Amino acid sequence: MNYYVYLITNKSNSVFYIGITNNLVRRIYEHKGKFVEGFSRRYNLEKLIYYEVYNSPEDAIAREKQLKNWRRDKKLDLIIKINTEFNDLYDDIVK
Repeated sequence: MNYYVYLITNKSNSVFYIGITNNLVRRIYEHKGKFVEGFSRRYNLEKLIYYEVYNSPEDAIAREKQLKNWRRDKKLDLIIKINTEFNDLYDDIVK
């Protein structure tokens, strides 16, 4: 089983949310459909802009904690390395 650490944002890319899941397609679908109450729903975070894949939940959890402690500029650098346009990657993972 794979585990995913992911970043989502809003249309203006002004707010980030970092999460972890074992089913990335389902989880992003839930964010897009506003089925998830809380921070992501409140700030309209539904655009998948970054994700990483892990084989163990422990590694994914450790990475999630690491990313959550990073400053915004360091997170931006990470995202820009693979997604310079901040495109929604959801269609890529659904294929």
